Parts: sequence; structure tokens; C-alpha cells
Amino acid sequence: MISGVTMKINMDEYILHALKEDITSEDVSTNAVMRDARRGAAQLICKEDGIICGLQVFCRVFELLDESFSFESGVKDGDEVKKGQLLGTVYGDIRALLSGERTALNYLQRMSGIATVTRRCAKELEGSSTTLLDTRKTVPNMRPFEKYAVTVGGGKNHRYNLSDGVLLKDNHIGAAGSITRAIEMARDYAPFVRKIEIETETLEQVREAVDAGADIIMLDNMDNETMRRAVELIGGRAETECSGNVTAERLREIAEIGVDYVSSGALTHSVKAMDISLKNLKPTE
Repeated sequence: MISGVTMKINMDEYILHALKEDITSEDVSTNAVMRDARRGAAQLICKEDGIICGLQVFCRVFELLDESFSFESGVKDGDEVKKGQLLGTVYGDIRALLSGERTALNYLQRMSGIATVTRRCAKELEGSSTTLLDTRKTVPNMRPFEKYAVTVGGGKNHRYNLSDGVLLKDNHIGAAGSITRAIEMARDYAPFVRKIEIETETLEQVREAVDAGADIIMLDNMDNETMRRAVELIGGRAETECSGNVTAERLREIAEIGVDYVSSGALTHSVKAMDISLKNLKPTE
């Protein structure tokens, strides 16, 4: 699972790439109006209700541009925030504040949007034994940030990348020739500590996956009745994961069916960025 510490030791490389994307040689607009270093302050203001996430990434963008940067805030990742709320005040070289503003807000807005949607979905599963998972459907070069945001919102991380676990999907099955053969090959190749998960779309495939000894059976794009029959067929002989067309409105029904996990790509691939602004920049000296 992506933790704050894990993200912290990896984020500089990602952030520097983002800054280089936005500043190839210089920030012409800022240099035109601010020729020399001058201290300033600006307010971070929330413009809609949600869950704040990504404050350390937001701050790190400015720290990489200005070692003297500081941030005064009364909120932390995971807090509920309201429209119009002052989240904090940033202090630093005005040139760094201007040049880093868009990159810093891009991270904060997207991560907060993910945390907000995840919190909403996680509440639908409260009181059930079903765990909410994300997927690998993340924006390139944003995975550690987006998976961290899911955990802040109350979800859990599925495998981080292709090296992290065995998940045999339809095309893996096609390449191997059958579900049984795919599981046999994975069992022979993968370390014994790895669980083997396989994707199924029909009850016939579910039956074959159980007989072949899959550890986790993904029930992909099944309607509720088919999924219920699949869970009964598996009968606890493997863990179950529901995936495909998972919406917040379906989560309670899915949990009542009794699947162990429900994964949703929409937590990351379709999220709306939360509206947050950096306003009222003024010199302090």
C-alpha cells in the first residue's frame, strides 16, 4: 500500500519532471514582472466541499524552487474541507510562488478529487466485509500520488504495477490457451508467495478457475444475479473480486452479494479535480 512515507521518498523525481515540463528555459511572465527576489505570501482557498489530499506534494513543488518556502495551515490530508475555507497561507520568493503555482495546484486538485470520490464510495461499503480497491488505470507518472490519494480517501491499493502480483486477464488466458493452462503456468513460474488471480466473465469460466486452484477470482462485468451465482459456486474456495462497471450507486448491492473485494478504475481514471485556488498574492517586504 502506498503510504505517505513511501510517496515522500519517491516524489521529487516525479515533481521535477513536472516542473521541467512547465519551465523549459524560464518563466517569461514571472521574470517580466519580478526581476529580483522578493518575499511574498498567498492564500490557499478551497472552492468546493471535499477531502483535501496532497498537501506535502503541493509544498514540495515550492520547496524545490525555493528553500525558504513555508506553509502555515490548520488542515491535513484526509480532512473534510468546505467551499470558501482558507486552507493555509504560503510564504516564499514571489518568483517561486508564481512559477510553481500551476504544478503545485495540479497535484493538489487531482489528489483531492480522488480522495473525495474514494471517501464517497468507501462510505457505501461501511458495515460490510467488502474492501474497496483501486486499479492501475492511473495517469502516467501520477501513480504514486493517485494511489496514495485512494488510501487517504479510505480505499485500499490493488497491485502497484506489473511486478507486484499475478493477475491473469482475458488476453493472458488467450495467450496460454485456457484458464487452466494459464493458472498452471503461473503456478510453475511465479514465486510461491504470490497469489494467483484470474479474470472470469462467465459461470463456466468461474467453475474452471475454481477447479484449477486460483487464489482470487475476478468477476468481470457481471450483472448482480450472475455475480451472486458465481459467489455461491466458489463457496469460499477462493477470494472474490468484482470489477467492471462499478459505480457508487452499485456498491451497496455488490457488498450484499458477498464479494471480498470491489475494484474501481473510476477512482482514478475518471475523477474530477477539486477546485482549489492560490489567491491574493502580495509582497511581504
